[in-house]
Amino acid sequence: MEENHSLSMNQWNAADKPREKMLEHGKKYLTNTELIAILLRSGLQGKSVMKMAQEILSHADNSLTRLAQMDYSELSAMKGMGEAKATTLMAALELGWRMQGEMSGTKETIINDSRALFDYMIEKTADLAHEEFWAIYLNRRNKVLGRQCIARGGQTDTTVDMRILFRGALENKAVGLMVCHNHPSGNLRPSPADKRLTENILNAGKLLEIKLLDHIIVGIKAGGQAGYFSFHDEGLL
Repeated sequence: MEENHSLSMNQWNAADKPREKMLEHGKKYLTNTELIAILLRSGLQGKSVMKMAQEILSHADNSLTRLAQMDYSELSAMKGMGEAKATTLMAALELGWRMQGEMSGTKETIINDSRALFDYMIEKTADLAHEEFWAIYLNRRNKVLGRQCIARGGQTDTTVDMRILFRGALENKAVGLMVCHNHPSGNLRPSPADKRLTENILNAGKLLEIKLLDHIIVGIKAGGQAGYFSFHDEGLL
């Protein structure tokens, strides 16, 4: 396909056209580059849409997770990426996150460990450019009774109101509590403030007989993969 980059998509062989490939073979047959090319629809003078799609993926370290983390200003700054292309790509990636969350919400959710908590919260937090702090309320079987965004902040910190946090637990009649927040920087190690907050939640929960089971920090690591840090797993709870 490399020799086709100097041609317009209409001049390509039918077998090399992403839309035709999808119709003939199905969506699973296409590469990430080809799927992005369909969303972009067209290239620019001297650069095919496939070449643009390759460059966009390369800019995101060939990671769809990293690509989903990019905001409008970062996407639109790339050559040839106007408002229509940038917003179309952002919308498609956001739909992917929402579908993942919708699928996880179609069944009874039980969270017994940090990995299950990470899987439950990843679509809500990992690709954000700002910090958010979430609470997940559980019954005695660790069934999720509800989850709530407690606070939104800047790129480096957010302020958590303990009254809002535990009001949600009481309203849901929860006996267990897990919390999650993201680090947009990708550095998943807890800060001194994170540790103090965790200790405060733990102590407040003891007074109300609501046990803090875990606190995880999620984010996109340097390699473009989503990851997490668990206070429970690291022996900090």
